[in-house]
Amino acid sequence: MMRSLLFLLLGLWLAGCAQPGLRGSGDLGVVIERATGSLQIVESTGRTSLGRVEGLGDLSHASVVFSRDQRYAYVFGRDGGLTKVDLLARRIDRRVVQGGNSIGGAISQDGTLIAVGNYEPGGVKVFDARTLALVADIPATVVPGTERRSRVVGVADAPGQRFIYSLFDTGEIWVADFSQPGQPVVSRHTGIGNQPYDALLTPDGRYYLAGLFGENGMAQLDLWHPERGVRRVLGHYGRGERKLPVYKMPHLEGWTVAGGQTFVPAVGHHQVLVMNTGTWQQTGAIDVAGQPVFVMARPDGRQVWVNFAHPDNHKVQVIDTETLRVVATLEPGPAVLHMEFTARGDQLWISVRDGAEVQIWDPYRLEIMGRLPAPSPSGIFFTSRAHATGL
Repeated sequence: MMRSLLFLLLGLWLAGCAQPGLRGSGDLGVVIERATGSLQIVESTGRTSLGRVEGLGDLSHASVVFSRDQRYAYVFGRDGGLTKVDLLARRIDRRVVQGGNSIGGAISQDGTLIAVGNYEPGGVKVFDARTLALVADIPATVVPGTERRSRVVGVADAPGQRFIYSLFDTGEIWVADFSQPGQPVVSRHTGIGNQPYDALLTPDGRYYLAGLFGENGMAQLDLWHPERGVRRVLGHYGRGERKLPVYKMPHLEGWTVAGGQTFVPAVGHHQVLVMNTGTWQQTGAIDVAGQPVFVMARPDGRQVWVNFAHPDNHKVQVIDTETLRVVATLEPGPAVLHMEFTARGDQLWISVRDGAEVQIWDPYRLEIMGRLPAPSPSGIFFTSRAHATGL
């Protein structure tokens, strides 16, 4: 009896050593370490690193979504890998290589489906979030004059158990409705404009806006009234002006809706554009230090933080959304790639790729609160995204 009890206690002790201690997941986040194909798990309460998960493949253009219980991160790799990471156990739960070249994805409104947008083979594949079993394969349109299918960009989750995305090569927006059992119902909007390169879904899930690389303006679809089709906004911005060379495409999931205003990066111009969120008419253009990549709002909407493409990617600027003026220019270090606010806005985490670190800033005092080493960090994602539409 005593021996059995000792073995039981030893087993419990070993199990406790093998697993991280009991904790919640609401303050967790991940940092993409693109050069090493790894994921660093961090927590924002104490601003510390909890561990690292390796073996995630090509993370040169990786993005992440989270399960609704905030325990699992789904990592979309450029090599077509879809990896489900257990943040509490700090290990890979499941992994599939579902395509040849992926560009991001989304998790459905109810958290049961994962959609992945592919450059190769061109289209969207949808998986069971628990098992990563394939649920649906939706090929994109074949590009005229070729045998290949259009590249897919701007995948977002929309209310009503829908996924919405853009086709770069054929100028389309598709909505895939998974609200009923069986095959999804796909609605196609064609002729939206030339080369939609990324997209934003407004936080309320109503408007989907795709930026156009091949021409001026953006394409907008009202998901309350899809029967009205796609309309053009900002169609006259920059018309007749010479664009600068584009060294890095803006990320439109980094667009910002702050109060009644929407702030978007201008393609080929050193400006952040301002639109009225109700009318979608341009109301301003803010001159900034370079070509903006991410335009991120502090959660209270009072500030917008902007980072830039090369050669100005050592800078970050802060815009006051009331005066529409740049109120601070910061230089965190070489190659600032991404920024992420904590849910309540008390911290801003910044990845400084060539400085091999993540910096944690106080966005009110504009001071550094901490630093964490990370090899070639890029994207930073917190689990609070699990309860936001379109992220």
